[in-house]
Amino acid sequence: MRPLFLPTARQLNWLLVVGFLSLGEALYLRYLAIENSNVSLACQAGLDTWLCTAFRLTIVLFTCQVFGGLALAAALLNLLRPSPVLAALALAAAGFGIVLHNADLSALAAGVLILSLARPAPAQG
Repeated sequence: MRPLFLPTARQLNWLLVVGFLSLGEALYLRYLAIENSNVSLACQAGLDTWLCTAFRLTIVLFTCQVFGGLALAAALLNLLRPSPVLAALALAAAGFGIVLHNADLSALAAGVLILSLARPAPAQG
């Protein structure tokens, strides 16, 4: 019987960094750009800054449910073939999706990501 997929301490530290950075960036975009009426109105009026570009891109990706879909796809791939890279991608997209109102698919992705820890590690060699 193969051992379960458990990230090493170094991989777990990187997963924590990726998760907290994506969560922080999503909170920044939501509360300081999207829900801030001054910034939101200025960006909608045509202001051309990096924050307005991120604002517009976030709105487009949010409306198409990209954050939740990407998180779910990466989590399902991680369930089939566990890897720290897929886990980091799923974690980052799920963090963005939960904060930016794509919670249905993102929460499902988080559940699948937790289930992937019960899978056997991929065979090496």
